[in-house]
Amino acid sequence: MDIDGKEVKAQIWDTAGQERFRAVTSAYYRGAVGALIVYDITRRTTFDSVGRWLDELNIHSDTTVARMLVGNKSDLGNIRDVSVEEGKSLAEAEGLFFMETSALDSTNVRTAFEMVIREIYNNVSRKVLNSDSYKAELSTNRVSLVDEGSKQTQSKYSCCSR
Repeated sequence: MDIDGKEVKAQIWDTAGQERFRAVTSAYYRGAVGALIVYDITRRTTFDSVGRWLDELNIHSDTTVARMLVGNKSDLGNIRDVSVEEGKSLAEAEGLFFMETSALDSTNVRTAFEMVIREIYNNVSRKVLNSDSYKAELSTNRVSLVDEGSKQTQSKYSCCSR
């Protein structure tokens, strides 16, 4: 994906929300910079599990992780069990981006990933700009001009004088 003229690549892990993967999910959280928490709009139980996934994400990951709540299967709106308003409300309460998608017809799938990746890029850029190593790099790469007339004269009794 191209952001501000830079090529950005993402590595995506999908645990499919299954309990059998739960033992390894904490390893995925460490070092993660983004997360999409997906529920099925036709199955309320998946929406009810979102809180547990958010708790795990909050416990095992950095607070600056870009997070999005995704209601999938928007193509099945006629058998919807979770309203758009419920999804939006939960996302707003938890400080998440929100979007409904359809993996079947690809509605909003690319857009959801692009939003999260762009937020990751912004978060990482802010971290770099605020990091001590970046500030040190700025200070070491600075040019200083000193007026020779304002230099103090060295003491004639220094340890290395002749």
